[in-house]
Amino acid sequence: MISQPSRHCAVELQALPSRIGQVRRIVSAQLRYWHLDALIDQATLGVTELLTNVHRHAKPDKTCSVEIEFLLGVLTVSVRDRDPKFPELRRAPDTETCGRGLALVAAVSESWGVRPDERGKVVWFTLAAADEAAPAPAVTPHRRYGAGAEPFAEVRAEERAGRRGVRAVGVG
Repeated sequence: MISQPSRHCAVELQALPSRIGQVRRIVSAQLRYWHLDALIDQATLGVTELLTNVHRHAKPDKTCSVEIEFLLGVLTVSVRDRDPKFPELRRAPDTETCGRGLALVAAVSESWGVRPDERGKVVWFTLAAADEAAPAPAVTPHRRYGAGAEPFAEVRAEERAGRRGVRAVGVG
């Protein structure tokens, strides 16, 4: 039996509003590269909500990492931070303008959860891909990113230009 290899990507950052937009673009680019375009909206919404929670609530600092992994037709998106306090799923009153982040994650995902980590916690969610959406990419999409470039080329170029703070730590 031939099994599909795992595809994995990890990014470390400070969960600041400007960085959250960069991570959305990274997740979108990586999912396009993996031919998982149908999952982009759900994945970027979910990662935005989880990073916003880190920005608003995590202590002692806003350092975190985002990991996305595609294995056996399931995309898992996880955000690891240094705060051991677990988030709470709650029903925000209709008059509130915030407090629905985990409810949104639960609504768009197949499953979600939180687990302790040696330095804090990991909040994750999963999305199922349609069977036809999961072929392994044969070549780097040269037309979209330029010859010889990889999906994170535009983000790395921004970093070299002085927008430090988001670091790709693994791409596969």
